[in-house]
Amino acid sequence: MTPRTSVRIGMIGAGFLAETRARCYAQVHGYDVQIVAVAARTSERAAAYADRHAIPRVFTDYRELLALPDVDAVDLCVPNHLHRPLTEAAAAAGKHVICTKPLTAYVGQDLAANATDADVSDQSRAQMLAVATMDAVAMVAATERGDVHLMYGENWVYAPAISRAAGLIAHSRGVILEMRGGECHNGSHSPFSKIWRYTGGGALVRLGSHPIGAMLYLKQQEGLARNGAPIRPVSVSAEVGDLSKIAAVADAEKNWIVRGWQDVENWAALILTFDDSSRGVVYASDAVLGGMESRLEIFLSNGQFKCNLSPHDLLQTYSPDASVLGNAYLMEKASTSAGWSTPLPNEDWSSGQLAMCQDFVAAVAENRPARSDGRLGLEVTRVVYAAYLSAEQGRRVEI
Repeated sequence: MTPRTSVRIGMIGAGFLAETRARCYAQVHGYDVQIVAVAARTSERAAAYADRHAIPRVFTDYRELLALPDVDAVDLCVPNHLHRPLTEAAAAAGKHVICTKPLTAYVGQDLAANATDADVSDQSRAQMLAVATMDAVAMVAATERGDVHLMYGENWVYAPAISRAAGLIAHSRGVILEMRGGECHNGSHSPFSKIWRYTGGGALVRLGSHPIGAMLYLKQQEGLARNGAPIRPVSVSAEVGDLSKIAAVADAEKNWIVRGWQDVENWAALILTFDDSSRGVVYASDAVLGGMESRLEIFLSNGQFKCNLSPHDLLQTYSPDASVLGNAYLMEKASTSAGWSTPLPNEDWSSGQLAMCQDFVAAVAENRPARSDGRLGLEVTRVVYAAYLSAEQGRRVEI
């Protein structure tokens, strides 16, 4: 079948992530890509997004967007609890689905409508694992029934540093013995990120899903290249906590890290064991100053790679005072421009967002799976909630 040259996207959601997607779709090459409609909770929010990105149609009901015959794929930039129902609706309408990470999360979807925040966060982690996994399986199944593709928005898989490392690893034919990676910053200021029922967890699910996704992908690729079968995770051991509740931190008059986490962790660490006995060490924290840190180290039987997504030193600058650069954007979560800093020349490129959108558009045009697909998102979901179960029970959990 001859690949299509044009791809029409329907955007559902009009927040921060939808802005990133619009920037990246505008830079996709080789295809005529257009966001032809947007749906958001309020007409004002949808109209403002449409005005910024020259989108012709605006809706507050996503079902009207799904009914449009010229929409090829929908991009779900919506809260976690909407991922499954919107994916199922889109697949039934014959639309390819792009879903941001995490693919699914436990937000009390099995509880009564009047369940409290405490009811949600007090649920056993075993039940959370079962429900979140069930939702992820249902999403994959819905897109398979609809003969459409489910694309999982894990940008780390596409980050230039990690993508280049993956190619060199394949060339070296080395065995990945261990990986160490994490994402950290000084904490989200969104009130929704601090409550389990809105996010499905804390730093582990919001930040840790990135290195987990990259590690799973790299071991899958290694196994497929070596013997035609992906290498899969078999167990996880984890701890989680809220470092902002350390007494000396909680009582401090001035605090640089975000506090007020209601029932979620702001720190997590886990050890992931694969079926070839290799290991992955994952960390995630909302208690790290100095801007976003996203790194992955890969240790081979015949080499080593260090992947820096943020910060990296393509550009370094020094300012004696924050007033020199004022409110100029440097990098995500940078709290000041004083002193030495690393302004990222193109954060969409270095984070992998741009290459991810390029692959997603090509996948739609060529009617093929994306490099980061729904099954990767399903595996990440299993690992994340098995890690929560491990932390709750203080033991290693088989996956």
